[in-house]
Amino acid sequence: METYSEKRAAIFEVIKKPLEFASRDNYASIDKLKGMDSLLTALTVETKKLGEDGIKLGADVESVLEELSLLFFGFDSEPAKMKRSKVEQALKLLKSTVVVCTPSVLAATSVALSFKPESLSRKSVRENIEELRRPVQFVKGVGPRLAAVLNKRGIFTVEDLLYFIPVRYEDRSRLQKIRELQKGEKALVVGTVMLSGEVRYGRRRGYEIIVSDSSGILKLKWFNFKSSYMNRFERDKKYLVYGTVSAYGRQVEMIHPDLELYDEEVGTGGVEEESQAAQSGGSPGAVLPVYTQIEKMHQKSIRKLVLGALNAFAPIAVSAVPVEVRLRLGLLSLPAAFKAVHLPGEGGEKIVRDAKRSLAFDELFMLETGLAIRRRNSKRERGVELGAGTPRSKRLEEDLRASVPFKLTNAQERVLGEIKRDMSAPHPMNRLLQGDVGSGKTIVSLIAALRAVGAGFQAAIMAPTEILAEQHYNVILKYTEPIGIKSALLTSGIVKKEKGRLYAEIAEGSVDIIIGTHALIQKGVEFNSLALAVIDEQHRFGVVQRAELKAKGIRSTDGTVLPPDMLIMTATPIPRTLTMTIFSDLEVSIIDELPPGRLPVNTMILREKERARAYEIIHKELKSGAQAYVVCPLVEESEELQLADATRMKETLESGPFSDFTVGLIHGRLKSAEKEAVMRDFKERRIDLLVATTVIEVGVDIPNATVMFIEHAERFGLAQLHQLRGRVGRGTRQSVCLLLAQWTNSEDTYRRLKVMEETEDGFRVAEEDLAIRGPGDFIGTRQSGLPEFRFSASLGDLGLLKSAREEAAAHLKNDPHFLKPESLIIKEVLNRRWKERLELAEIG
Repeated sequence: METYSEKRAAIFEVIKKPLEFASRDNYASIDKLKGMDSLLTALTVETKKLGEDGIKLGADVESVLEELSLLFFGFDSEPAKMKRSKVEQALKLLKSTVVVCTPSVLAATSVALSFKPESLSRKSVRENIEELRRPVQFVKGVGPRLAAVLNKRGIFTVEDLLYFIPVRYEDRSRLQKIRELQKGEKALVVGTVMLSGEVRYGRRRGYEIIVSDSSGILKLKWFNFKSSYMNRFERDKKYLVYGTVSAYGRQVEMIHPDLELYDEEVGTGGVEEESQAAQSGGSPGAVLPVYTQIEKMHQKSIRKLVLGALNAFAPIAVSAVPVEVRLRLGLLSLPAAFKAVHLPGEGGEKIVRDAKRSLAFDELFMLETGLAIRRRNSKRERGVELGAGTPRSKRLEEDLRASVPFKLTNAQERVLGEIKRDMSAPHPMNRLLQGDVGSGKTIVSLIAALRAVGAGFQAAIMAPTEILAEQHYNVILKYTEPIGIKSALLTSGIVKKEKGRLYAEIAEGSVDIIIGTHALIQKGVEFNSLALAVIDEQHRFGVVQRAELKAKGIRSTDGTVLPPDMLIMTATPIPRTLTMTIFSDLEVSIIDELPPGRLPVNTMILREKERARAYEIIHKELKSGAQAYVVCPLVEESEELQLADATRMKETLESGPFSDFTVGLIHGRLKSAEKEAVMRDFKERRIDLLVATTVIEVGVDIPNATVMFIEHAERFGLAQLHQLRGRVGRGTRQSVCLLLAQWTNSEDTYRRLKVMEETEDGFRVAEEDLAIRGPGDFIGTRQSGLPEFRFSASLGDLGLLKSAREEAAAHLKNDPHFLKPESLIIKEVLNRRWKERLELAEIG
């Protein structure tokens, strides 16, 4: 039988062989030595087998092999000189280690980039995570002033800086002459500034810089710019210019290129020096990362900061993805992925792809593990069991159905069946109800509420605004009062005396259905027997608000709380990929059928020259007694963005084309009471034309509004445009949505907006929006209630998402109580990094 010493020797022989091969003939084959990271990872699997055989790991061996693994961190992208030095160090280290170490040497290789659970204690994981969560000021070169600048960009910790992923990469290995430039290519030139200044293109402002070299002249153009920033490019100075070449007539141009001061002593704008220091490999200036701009910082300065974080902190980045999973899926370790994504070296596009895939899987695996635990725990949680429904609840539903002037659609009936099954279960319902604006979610939620009330319990419906809560209350009161159900409206606007009386009635149980805003979760509100909680327009509430409402369930005699059934409603269609992540802990119901008789909203894409036509349409509708919305992307005029703003638009419209009508204004900077007042005036027809920002995206039902006119439609996401369009078409009159776009010459913009013309299917709109804009812009994490995705591409890969879910489920099935060593590390990472944001109960 093989002894521990023999096993140890075998493992070290596997490491030594390629190193000795590379060192032969004065390191002639050093560039052929590749894959040391993968090799060390594979050896980690062998380590696990030994661990399962009961071999105790020695701390001395772990420290030696940690040094070895860190030595080979990012080895493949190092220059030959650096590789040689590292191989020499490694051979020396191995030679000394073989003499003094014990059999546990095998396991310590696990620290190499993968941080194998068996060899990294929970304490170490905790310490590493906390180290990465230190303020960004701990990165070399970041003082208090720069830290404040980074904070504005959302970079607060060391880890944030590591996840500040480049937006693209530039091949700056070849300088070109201006005369060599070809239209459509990306190119690097050095040019001397001849002229610069603001210019006018019709009604639009622009900024131009003319640069030249010995071969020709190049015009540089900016359409979105800040004058104070542009003025720093001085005449007669040389700049490194990088961008896509275009042409206007015979004049070659670059639109919004990158400029850096050219350093005569160093060469290409400091690229060679920077590349050698940062890349540590490849030809000088071969590939450089380009980051999202941070105020006035040069890209060179940003790269230097990221490099500092990379060198000092990336090696201790902790991933709890099991090594076997990582190997099977061909993923990089977390430290290696960070280095590859920031400094791809000669690895090029492939290594960047692999790195991004590895970072995405790391997030998705932890997310899916956390959500799997949450699903499991919710199934174990005791809730209010309503059974098949009481005779009273059945009678109430029959009375309600008889009183409404319409028949429920097949989709509504199907969803009701799903909700009733959930409410009959012994554990709390957690269901997401998706349905377009006007699809009939409110009546479905009301029938669910009557089921709870009929069984002797209370129901609550929470809306994001007072006016929307009031709208729900008026509809519900109309149908419930005749059948003997008492409903009440609770908002922060209610006077103190009335609020006290209402609190008492809710607490004693004399109110059956309570409709309200955030006021429902205030400290003084105590429900008598809350069995169902409905949250409308869920994306306007965060996790904390949902949890607070959930905590107001029925308190049993032993002091525990039976949480209410939760029905979460949204009019924002959510693509399947996001449903699998954002709401994967919820059962999902979809009302995919509109009530009969609803007229589709005619949608038209218009150009600036067709503005008069749009105004004619609006004028005609207003004259006939209808109302209209005009939506702008900004509240006030901006120097940086040449976009329509609501404040100035209101003044223009009421003094010009719509001077015969009452024009109102609403935007997010108004106080809540002011917004409520404006919307009430609009609802009661005291305002004909409402100029607004997207604050009206979720709003009151105004059946008389027939026109939605959206300025700079190209600036909005499709899902947002769909939501805005849903504000009209709610009455019996034909409605229209006018999308005025300034950049319809862009193929992507036109294709995107064309979807709005072609369909009113919110789910098709959402899928297109996700495909074009990506998940990071599609839905905010505040709305979703999920942890912030540092690597937003995580949500865009359905295959990777499925894989992460399957691996997480398999791990939980194999070790449901989290007793194995690697599970303890998963538990630690979840609890330290994800618990607060995932609402995880303590694992195990």
